[in-house]
Amino acid sequence: MNIREAKQQIKNAMVAYFTKDEFGNYRLPPARQRPVFLLGAPGIGKTAIMEQIAQELEVGFVSYSMTHHTRQSALGLPFIATKTYGGVEYQVSEYTMSEIIASVYEAMESTGRPEGILFLDEINCVSETLTPAMLQFLQYKVFGRHAVPDGWIVVTAGNPPEYNRTAHDFDIATWDRLKRIEVEPDYDVWREFAVSAEVHPAVITYLDIERNHFYAVEATPDGASFVTARGWDDLSAMIKLYEAQ
Repeated sequence: MNIREAKQQIKNAMVAYFTKDEFGNYRLPPARQRPVFLLGAPGIGKTAIMEQIAQELEVGFVSYSMTHHTRQSALGLPFIATKTYGGVEYQVSEYTMSEIIASVYEAMESTGRPEGILFLDEINCVSETLTPAMLQFLQYKVFGRHAVPDGWIVVTAGNPPEYNRTAHDFDIATWDRLKRIEVEPDYDVWREFAVSAEVHPAVITYLDIERNHFYAVEATPDGASFVTARGWDDLSAMIKLYEAQ
């Protein structure tokens, strides 16, 4: 599907997840709210549509790229705590709150919004040491010993393997716990955005003529050669700056 259709599907899911009954309880309990997994090529607008959905629903928004996280930053740092079991004291390992979970609470404090969307990008490119924790998070919404607060919906994204050599597939048990949405580049949909965002007319005119140049990835002797929707937007910004100067 294209990015517009994907946005509508995700928004419909978010509205359903946020719906409460007459007693203030979520009609679909948080434990049964499947995280959304948005699979699409780089620069196609996955993060942008999630920001738009959060704004339209007037909920909080926290975004993280998982490729920049280590096991320690995702799970929290270890420390030694004293516990008493059967009247005997023991030294045990505990963990500080995950940086990701802590950022959700910080967003709640700073915005005053108890509900929101936690968007984790490139989750299928995490390091091998973080992969088991990531799979546990997708199933139980828990990093270490700290869970995502009720009222916060998990949305994830990733690139297909053909666009990222570090991307890896999930097993069936994990896919069964995700709401998977695949999105493909679509020039007509991007053009609507480009006009509303005042992308430079030279870029739009060129792509109207050379539509097959809108999104492409090919292998060359010097490595991958590519152009993305994000790239055209960046080119537009540079043209405008050059003209202003």
